[in-house]
Amino acid sequence: MITSLETFILHVPVTRDRIADSTHSITHWGMPGVKIMTDSEHVGYGFTGTHAHLASDRLITDCITNCYAELLIGEEVDEPRKLWEKMAYNPPLQWVGRAGITTMALAAVDIALWDLKSKYREEPLWKTLGGKEEKKLEAYNTDGGWLNFNQDMLIEDVKRLTLQDGYKSIKMKVGKPDSNEDIHRIEAVRKALGNDVRIMTDANGRWRLPDNLEILSCLKDFDVTWIEEPLWHDDVSGHSELAKNIQTPIALGEMLYSLAHFREFISSGGVRFVQPDATRLGGITEALDVCNLAQEHQLPVTPHAGDMAQTQIHMSIAHPSIELLEFIPWITHCFEEPLKIDSGIFSYPQMPGAGTTIRNEYMEMYGKKV
Repeated sequence: MITSLETFILHVPVTRDRIADSTHSITHWGMPGVKIMTDSEHVGYGFTGTHAHLASDRLITDCITNCYAELLIGEEVDEPRKLWEKMAYNPPLQWVGRAGITTMALAAVDIALWDLKSKYREEPLWKTLGGKEEKKLEAYNTDGGWLNFNQDMLIEDVKRLTLQDGYKSIKMKVGKPDSNEDIHRIEAVRKALGNDVRIMTDANGRWRLPDNLEILSCLKDFDVTWIEEPLWHDDVSGHSELAKNIQTPIALGEMLYSLAHFREFISSGGVRFVQPDATRLGGITEALDVCNLAQEHQLPVTPHAGDMAQTQIHMSIAHPSIELLEFIPWITHCFEEPLKIDSGIFSYPQMPGAGTTIRNEYMEMYGKKV
């Protein structure tokens, strides 16, 4: 039975002094989260992912403390979906927000509840979710392709990831003020890596139609696996129209906050690679619903890693629509069981839980006042 909740905020440095895409620039990754205590002394950990802005991180932890905690005290933890529905469909919370702060707070709580359930069952979450050790889950690495890297740095990093670390798939950011520079960078990466490495591109919602249609049409020339978030995040009709006019598949989902949002994009034909993020949706519970929706439409799922894959690896192992998962190494060292990747393939976690138990020294090292 749940006895209490305790929130936390961590700000973890990124692997360089600063990284940037077309719309954001950060030095730390934020982890507003929650510890859920029980009468059995099991503790569940859950968190969401942010750009480490302390004031907005506190809005998330305040929502957990002031809105969700009272709905959970005294509840049993054997049915996370039942508790998710109690929180997600709570009328006062629905009135003030069905996206953003409320869902990111819900995500942290839901992940902690799944962590607890699998700890009670003394098994890793992927087993609780019905997964079996039957498939290879490939990692694609985003941490070498940032937009603030000059072309020489970009080539050096993607070659390190592929030649030294063994990744067969990498992602690079696009969205320079001069689109010709994007084309030159993509061409240089393809030339450096050859034809056996998958290259994904991500514009982070930077481009507009029809202004950027030329560069979007050029991506096919470099065998780009997908263009991620080419247009503004909420532009359903724009993505649908774009999908009809370019050969490169569209990926999106990291800025969508509900199953309903995904249903709009999927039904419009505006997305090919579906990218739920359990830390932005309402946790593992709603992310699984998105995976099922994509499966119904025969679309592959490639989760966006607001958790840096630490939790969503479990969902990815268990769900048949997922064969590829984003990985960024910023926060891996913080956990009792850090993720392991060998030649671009994830090792299966073995400890009970969702992989979210944070080591005390990093709670102290990176912790901020809630």
